[in-house]
Formats: sequence, structure tokens, C-alpha cells
Amino acid sequence: MTQPTDIRRESALLPGRDHLRTALSLAADGLPVLPLRRGKLPFGNCPTCAHNACGGRPNMKAAGACGCPAPCHAWAAATTDPAVIASPAWASAWRHAAAVAYHPGGAGVTVVDLDDPAAIAWARATLPATRTVATTRGEHWIYRGTMPSSNAVRPGVDVKSLAAYARWLGNGMGVTELLPDAVRALAVKDPSPARRAAQSLTGSLGARGGVCPHRTPTYLERGVAMAVQRITEARSAVHATVYRTFLAVLSTHGRCGCLTDAHVGRLFTAAQAKGESPRHCTDAWTNALTTLGL
Repeated sequence: MTQPTDIRRESALLPGRDHLRTALSLAADGLPVLPLRRGKLPFGNCPTCAHNACGGRPNMKAAGACGCPAPCHAWAAATTDPAVIASPAWASAWRHAAAVAYHPGGAGVTVVDLDDPAAIAWARATLPATRTVATTRGEHWIYRGTMPSSNAVRPGVDVKSLAAYARWLGNGMGVTELLPDAVRALAVKDPSPARRAAQSLTGSLGARGGVCPHRTPTYLERGVAMAVQRITEARSAVHATVYRTFLAVLSTHGRCGCLTDAHVGRLFTAAQAKGESPRHCTDAWTNALTTLGL
């Protein structure tokens, strides 16, 4: 049986050997890889996907499982198996490959793709510093952790993680920071009108009401006051800050039943003073509850 080291040695004799060598090296480091053709598009690796007949997306029968014969194209084709990467089935793809891509979610990371200087300026003012790689037009900010992928989460910003691929741009992964809530919040979509939450605070949005059994009232008061201050002092990314603050309050007090309508009302009032609508406040609170499983 051919060993991975033998495949790397043989790759020097194969067409597209530079991209193939890069792919094998990345796979050895645990990054699921795939070839890209011109235009940063994946190859079709089966009749269903040939010539982009499937519309450029894996035929999903279930989340994370492609319905086409393996290996299918796009992120579903990404693999760390050197025998597949250097197989005859992929020989033509590597011969014509324009770049190497990888599946961020499969590697346990999330890529914040910043397409222009304005997006980069926003990231520098809003997100924690992490591993950064230059692209043709902007930068990739790489965080440790996965989340659903989403394009155009704000002008010039895409999020690539699960069910997505990103172009490999060299320089290694290096040390990355933990995926922040500010990035997770970017992919939170407004509910459809049919499911949209109430436009104002009516009834209790606290966890269960009553007195917190394991925290003193002083501790709770200090926590709510700090949350209000955090929202009030936000200078950018107000929506993300509100969601992140709600998440922090609920993670501490959401399961013990100490939050009352008065506490939640103070948080909502602070958020609305920063320009958030009542609906956005309610949606952010509901999304935080859902995230924490409350």
C-alpha cells in the first residue's frame, strides 16, 4: 500500500505538482483540502456536478452529507486522506487547478472574509485580534471554533466555516483566538414576519422570576448595572454588543430565576437609547435564550 510519504514524493512527477504538494502538506496538518479552478470555483467531480450542473452547491440529502458519489465537489469534497488527494480521480483537477482551498469548519475554524478597506477598518475596531492573512482585496481573520457560514453579513464581510470553503493563502494557521460572540451574532438572521417576536416588552422575559438562590441581590444589581454600562458605552457594532451583553447576563442569571421584568426593561431601555428597536431587543434576547438552551 502506498504510504503518504511515498505519495508526496510521487507528486513531484504529477501535473499540478505544486498545488498537489501544498494540498498534501495541509492535509497532513489536519486541514481538509480540495482543488479550485479559475474564478475560485470548485471542480465537478461526478456527472451530477460536471459543468456546474448542480448549481455550484453539493446535493445535500442531510446536513453535512452530500448525495453525490464521493468525493463530490465544493466543501463536501474536502478531505485529509492523501490517497484520495493524489488519486487518479483528482489528477485532472490538480492539472488544471488555479488554487488550493480548504474546509474551515472541518478544520475547526471560522474565517471572517473582509473584502475591502472599510470592512477591515470595521473588524479592527470591533473584533478581537487574531491570526490574519492578506487576500487579493482584503484580509482573512481566522478564529478557533465553528459556526454556520453566511455571506454578506455586513458590507464587505462574509463568514466561512461549516458547509463552506476558503482559498488557502499560505502563512499557516498559527495561533488563533477563540471565536467571539461578535462574529456569531453576525449570522443571526431576523425572524420571518410569521415568527417575529413581539415588538415591545409584554409579559416576563426573565428566566423564571423570583429571587436568585445562589447570588446575592447586590451581585445581581452590579451585574445588570455593568451590562447597561457596556451597552451605553458601545461606539460601534451596537447590535452585536447588545446580543453579546444579553448572552452574558443570561449565562450568569438565566437559569436561576433571578431576573425580573424590571431588570430586562433596564437592558432594553439602554439598547433602545443606542438606536435598537424594540423588535431587535426582543429578537436579541430570544436568540440569546435559544443559544443557551433556556
